Amino acid sequence: QVQLVESGGGLVQAGGSLRVSCVVSGRTFSMYGMGWFRQAPGKERESIAAISWNGGATYYKDSVKGRFTISRDNAKNTVYLQMNSLKPEDTAVYYCARGRLSTFRDSSSEEEFVSWGQGTQVTVSS
Repeated sequence: QVQLVESGGGLVQAGGSLRVSCVVSGRTFSMYGMGWFRQAPGKERESIAAISWNGGATYYKDSVKGRFTISRDNAKNTVYLQMNSLKPEDTAVYYCARGRLSTFRDSSSEEEFVSWGQGTQVTVSS
């Protein structure tokens, strides 16, 4: 069974940057799309970014466009989320997820993802 392990979360001041990473076990990482979700206290989990199997297509939630960048390194079985210009409202637990397919019809739908990591906390102070 595939395992996903996130890292890189932490505490950062507003306006700062963080990069979170997700390492995926197994030999099939390069075959599937990947995504990042987040869940803030008292709120539902939401999709914020996704990337197709080869990085050729990326998708972003409007509120993070221009500030966050998703990328992947298939040789390292790793997907990244670079977060710049962080805001207090970005505070959440961030989860990576593996897609069902190589790309997405609707990357905002959790139905398109099959495996999830345990999450990493990102806290942005004002």
